[in-house]
Amino acid sequence: MLKRRTLLTSAALAAVPLALPQAALAQGRKDSIVLGMTLEPPGLDPTAGAAAAIAEITHYNVFETLTKINADGSVTPLLAESWEISPDLRTYTFKLRQGVKFQNGEPFNAQTVKFAFDRAGGEKSTNKDKRTFANMSTQVVDANTVVIINKEIDPDLPFVLGQATSVIVEPKSADGNATKPVGTGPYKLESWSKGSSLVLTKWEGFRNPSQAKLAKVTFRFISDPAAQAASLLAGDVDAYPRAATRIVPQFKSNPQFQVILGGSRAKTILAINNRKKPLDDVRVRRAISAAIDRKAVIEGAADGLGAPIGSHYVPGAPGYVDLTAVNAFNIEKAKSLLAEAGVKTPLELTMTLPPPPYARQGGEVVVAQLAKIGINVKVQNVEWAQWLSGTYGNKEYDLSIISHVEPFDLGNYAKPEYYWGYQSKEFSALFDKIKSTANPAERTKLLGDAQRLLANDAANVYLFQPQFPTIAKKNVRGLWKEMPIFANDLSALSWS
Repeated sequence: MLKRRTLLTSAALAAVPLALPQAALAQGRKDSIVLGMTLEPPGLDPTAGAAAAIAEITHYNVFETLTKINADGSVTPLLAESWEISPDLRTYTFKLRQGVKFQNGEPFNAQTVKFAFDRAGGEKSTNKDKRTFANMSTQVVDANTVVIINKEIDPDLPFVLGQATSVIVEPKSADGNATKPVGTGPYKLESWSKGSSLVLTKWEGFRNPSQAKLAKVTFRFISDPAAQAASLLAGDVDAYPRAATRIVPQFKSNPQFQVILGGSRAKTILAINNRKKPLDDVRVRRAISAAIDRKAVIEGAADGLGAPIGSHYVPGAPGYVDLTAVNAFNIEKAKSLLAEAGVKTPLELTMTLPPPPYARQGGEVVVAQLAKIGINVKVQNVEWAQWLSGTYGNKEYDLSIISHVEPFDLGNYAKPEYYWGYQSKEFSALFDKIKSTANPAERTKLLGDAQRLLANDAANVYLFQPQFPTIAKKNVRGLWKEMPIFANDLSALSWS
């Protein structure tokens, strides 16, 4: 085995008072905190659903993974103490942390790792990364050693194994994790008031009780931007990771708060249902792309906090290529492409929008822009659960605006059954080549080719890389700035 030397790496708003009530200032909570969240998760099992909100609550807090992704994107040990990688980059040998228990008292060991990964890649799995786990063979060497043999070369595997879809679950409790999550992490579920809030409390049985400084963490679900601002100003919420961008200005000059602006690997897109006519015609998709002024969308959807993108990839990611010129804003070209495709205007389409402000606000801009080329878009606002079941699950939509937050998710375009229905044998073959290429320079070139193919096919309309603001009381410490994944690492939080 080759030892790895490093372990990889609005009037309503104006009406809100700008001073905190004295009662809120006097609370002085030092062993608890209240975090705001835009979306409520549909369940609490990150291996069973695609919603990022699940991981925002449970990842690294209730559930843990073999590796841990840090705020800077580096990868360090968590449930694994170390690992070795074979010369052919296909075999990983993990030495596991000893003396770890699940919150139901069951032991963590190599057998539970095998169970978790076999389950994630099994026939009945609903894990959104099922394909990744199906390509892995997990073998138990002894109680504290597990070997993973990958069918494909994947240099990103240590990162992948630190994502929420890779959490280690306990066999006896696994099927109940959606409502009664049982993990190895420092926090456990105390209560969940659907539609309102969720409470995690410190688990005293954790292997290192002093790691978590807070005894209680409450998540409050607030999607409306004005209500988000009001909750912070009233002292009802202490910190709001990924707050609505439109409320940032009023907090920047308020000395009682800190505003943290960080980058992400998220891609905000106008998703197109490639299965539906006339959207199955590349000329129509290119026309829709050319009709949209990304800068105007960034202003309307994210109050200017974002960078335009031209493919399903973002600045800062390995192998990024700037393709914003491929389907650049050009109204006349958009009209010409529609005519070339034989589309008679007005073309009637429906755009299904989930609750986040970027989607609802961005939707208004997109509707106005598409109207200029003869596409009339009817907006259908839905709740998050409806979006997950209807749009993502049943593919019942024409257009939708959504942020894809996973760092390495180009592979979704190699899945014909994925919700946007993109089918390209050329892309699938290219992605297979990316997965099996170990040479970094060659892999970077192939990643560029993949980005170009998606841009030329206008598989979706690539809008922008969002910049997520965190707004918090000035004495909250340990909040992430950069967001390589959507997680709230609660054990890092404290009050100064």
